[in-house]
Amino acid sequence: MQLLSMFGPVDTFVAPVIEYVVLALVLVNMGTRLFAYRDYRSQAREDDREEYLDRNYLHELSNLVLVLGSFYLLTLHHHAGMVMSTLVLGLFLTDFFEFEAREVELRNGERLSKPNGALVAWALVLLYAAYQSLFYVIAPFWNSIV
Repeated sequence: MQLLSMFGPVDTFVAPVIEYVVLALVLVNMGTRLFAYRDYRSQAREDDREEYLDRNYLHELSNLVLVLGSFYLLTLHHHAGMVMSTLVLGLFLTDFFEFEAREVELRNGERLSKPNGALVAWALVLLYAAYQSLFYVIAPFWNSIV
């Protein structure tokens, strides 16, 4: 039986390595997350600053590409893609509300706190992406137990 291919020739090249691509996107997302937080802190330190932060568009683009990558994984591996998409959408929502929390802290004159919720959500996404892409490392131990 031949499997259906939703994206045709793209599936031929990307499908064998999609787990590694998603893992790379998660790691890039962490880099843009650190860059964005550093940018928010520098914006908050400026004396002539208004009461609103500017979004870091590189980080927002990274979030969008990560969501699209997890949706593409959903078209290839249904179970893994569903779990990854759920985790990534949770990360996306957490990022949205963490940014709003930074703006509230800025308006109240408080020091910006670390985005702990987004970091925990990112860690969960990283753990699952690493589990999917690097399963061959733990496969002998896993198969001996299960």
